[in-house]
Amino acid sequence: MTNSFEVKLGQGGFGSVYKGALSNGSLVAVKILSESKGNGDDFINEVASVGRTSHVNIVGLVGFCFEGHHRALIYELMPNGSLEKFIYDQTFFSDNQLGWKKLHGIAIGIARGLEYLHSGCNTRILHFDIKPHNILLDQDFSPKISDFGLAKLSTEKRSMISMSQMRGTPGYIAPELFSWSFGRVSHKADVYSYGMMILEMVGGRKNIDVGVDHTSEIYFPHWIYKKVKLDEELGLHPNMSDEENTMVRKMIIVGLWCIQTNPLRRPTITEALEMLEGDLKALEILPKPYFSSPLRSACSSYTE
Repeated sequence: MTNSFEVKLGQGGFGSVYKGALSNGSLVAVKILSESKGNGDDFINEVASVGRTSHVNIVGLVGFCFEGHHRALIYELMPNGSLEKFIYDQTFFSDNQLGWKKLHGIAIGIARGLEYLHSGCNTRILHFDIKPHNILLDQDFSPKISDFGLAKLSTEKRSMISMSQMRGTPGYIAPELFSWSFGRVSHKADVYSYGMMILEMVGGRKNIDVGVDHTSEIYFPHWIYKKVKLDEELGLHPNMSDEENTMVRKMIIVGLWCIQTNPLRRPTITEALEMLEGDLKALEILPKPYFSSPLRSACSSYTE
């Protein structure tokens, strides 16, 4: 299928991904899981969760392979790769690959995918690792949520779930996953991760950036909150139209609501979607989000 693993698409803590083709000519991405990756829970999670889904904004699982210690997952191929490689590249606007309208549409598509996972399936699926690296883009730059290795399934659509250990990627982990003193773990953990992600989409940088010139700009959510609160020029990118400025402000306000420390203050993903698609004037400026996520590395993650 992969022609002896000829074309490597990517590498991560989970293993490697290779380009492949089915006998009918359909292109696929073959994810070969590392043998050292736990006891196979991530593999079971992936098959059990994605295998239950069918949504335009969820990556399609074509099949899987389980032979001895070897485990592989076969997905539909996303020709534009992950969102991560675009939003942290300061040239992506000048290259006309993405623009604010497309980026706003990507944020909406991801929210629709999460809404489906949270309330559209017979089994509620909490992803627990929403981040730009796990958002894949098809040929039209439509987003698809991928990598369900840390997902948690619940046959009952209860609001709270039990967790034995923290899971996720530093920088996107909701505070209640660090300590129950912030609240109980629920679907709002995915909402928090989503909020951190769309703020990075707006800023074109990691939310915590120790390389900036001014200390006040190190934690992007606090810096951009002041701009929005005072109704100042965002100063993110030059030559933005009024329509683009409106889209960006909506993304910022929604992102700030989603990263509220108290999960009860965060919107559901359905409410966040309605805010993104609604009128900017109807959006309330929220209290400042005080919680800062820890520094993270691109490959670091916590798993159960």
